[in-house]
Amino acid sequence: MSEGLEVTATWVSGFHTIVHARGHELAVDEPEDAGGADAGVMPTELLCAALASCFCMALAFTAGKRGRELPGLRVVVRSVRAGRELRYRRFDIEAQAEVPGEELAALIEPARRVCWVSNTLAQGVELSYGSTSVDARTQR
Repeated sequence: MSEGLEVTATWVSGFHTIVHARGHELAVDEPEDAGGADAGVMPTELLCAALASCFCMALAFTAGKRGRELPGLRVVVRSVRAGRELRYRRFDIEAQAEVPGEELAALIEPARRVCWVSNTLAQGVELSYGSTSVDARTQR
């Protein structure tokens, strides 16, 4: 995997954007009751999806390294909002699989150590904002 990733979101209308990543396309929007057209998942759902999918892959990887399989593996992420603030204060991550509970529990910490998204969120991350003006005449 490369050291850095680049993902682009292009505005369509209202809250609707199209996200491009490595040739893949994903629609993002807000629900109708929040002013969107519900043309895609919400950005906050993408955040939860990133955490759930990365931790799910980390569990499968960790189990595989130990010669185990995790049939029916799934990870559920539930967000807990920080009061009325525009952020979440906690994510509850629940792993489920058709194996004995102690077997799955023993894989949680080793999987957490190899989960990029969990590690990024747990350690915090620096954000840097910038802007670039694009001349419309050069876009034709």
